[in-house]
Amino acid sequence: MADPPCPGTRVMDHLNHGAASSGPLSWPASDVVILVVLTAAASGYGMALWVARERGRWPVHRALFWYLGLMAAGAGLVGPVAEAAHSSFTAHMTGHLLLGMIAPVLLVLAGPITVGLRALPVPAAKALARMLRSPLVRVAAHPVTALVLNGGGLWALYATDLYPLMHASPVIHALVHAHILLAGYVFAASLVGVDPNPHPTSMRLRSAVLIVFIAVHSILAKWLYANPPAGVEEADARIGAQLMYYGGDAVDVMLIVLLFAGWYSATWRRHSTDGVKPVRGLRRGARSASPRRPDADGKEPADPGYRWSRQES
Repeated sequence: MADPPCPGTRVMDHLNHGAASSGPLSWPASDVVILVVLTAAASGYGMALWVARERGRWPVHRALFWYLGLMAAGAGLVGPVAEAAHSSFTAHMTGHLLLGMIAPVLLVLAGPITVGLRALPVPAAKALARMLRSPLVRVAAHPVTALVLNGGGLWALYATDLYPLMHASPVIHALVHAHILLAGYVFAASLVGVDPNPHPTSMRLRSAVLIVFIAVHSILAKWLYANPPAGVEEADARIGAQLMYYGGDAVDVMLIVLLFAGWYSATWRRHSTDGVKPVRGLRRGARSASPRRPDADGKEPADPGYRWSRQES
């Protein structure tokens, strides 16, 4: 007697998903919802920049990061790569890199919270500031929490039956991808965020978290190489695992560069505001530094409470 197929076997049989899905959300409807959300995010950021246009110049590259991030997320969720991901683990892993690693870093570098604080009316901006200072956000945005959500979520996806299940249900598919994007965003923001952070953590802790994540991600890629998810052919799984390993390394290198660049910048500002003579090599740029004033780039001032006290006043 033949063994019953595991859930979602030939994950990928769900190329016919449009007719097979019968839940509250069909596959075509899921694509429409994704496009609506991405369009709303693009429009919202643009409108916020327009509303806050009299509050100072906003760096063009920040806006560019936002739209590139949305494009990366969209490429991972709809279109050729997303469609191929239903029948190819390699394509799925390409989508994972776009949605879970590249898009979050770009979106974080766009400083969306700073844009919101600049555009919102004072009462709403104060409410947002109070929410960001809350204990719940402190815990949720902590690097260790972000590590568990991001790295742990990936292990839960590929080491359990969740992977085939997400290809059998558009609802689970949407929830998994929402988690991948949000967890990736929180993780990147906790390490290299450019928005004001009322709960700063030490460079040592952030470095340790990034090292652990790199190890977790690399070990998972190697584990997938030897243990393909249910319904995935070995050759396809090996190519996808290699893509996860080397592609993830490229993004991790970018995170390392951003982390140390942020530390260098913060160290310079602290030296200049404390009246400490900067070390040789940091002297350059002293004339342009204005550490006690929030800059147009949305960077955190040396005194984290300064920005918040201004917003609360």
